[in-house]
Amino acid sequence: MENNISKPLFISFSAEVNQNTAENLMGIFAQRLNQGIKDFYLLLSSPGGSVMNGITIYNFLKSLPINLTTHNIGIVDSIANVIFLAGKTRYAVKNSSFLFHGVGFDIDKARFEEKNIKEKLKMIQRDQKLIADIIAEQSQYTQEEIEKMFLEADTRTPEQAKEKGLISDIREVNIPEGAEVVQFIFQRK
Repeated sequence: MENNISKPLFISFSAEVNQNTAENLMGIFAQRLNQGIKDFYLLLSSPGGSVMNGITIYNFLKSLPINLTTHNIGIVDSIANVIFLAGKTRYAVKNSSFLFHGVGFDIDKARFEEKNIKEKLKMIQRDQKLIADIIAEQSQYTQEEIEKMFLEADTRTPEQAKEKGLISDIREVNIPEGAEVVQFIFQRK
């Protein structure tokens, strides 16, 4: 019987980042780590989503005793960049991009007083600092460059990402024959 533990597990995640998708993604990593798998390859394409859930995924993945490679296979936007940066080795396919922008929040029919606005501003500033600190720590971007990207909603090519250390290299995905691939399928709302 062939030992699959030494083979990397390929996980494809192409969804919005929210509580449901975050719990499922972290769950598969925990489950497979408990089964003895140490090498993981995260194929990522995501429009982003919840800052809280994205930072939680990042911190969770960084805490695991695993070898994690992340690979941008399309569009890595917003908080998905933070998840992407959890990889020890990071790649992007030639036809991919990274989008950075500032943190915002949606307002449904709501009434705001000064204290509510101040609270929301503090939350935005906190979230942007957390994200900026991770990007600066995991790349060669300065805090000033990151702040500018946040203000301008800046898209980066794989070439630009490589220049600044977001990725190790530009390469196509090559899943070996016989490798196990897990694809998440979520209900769209």
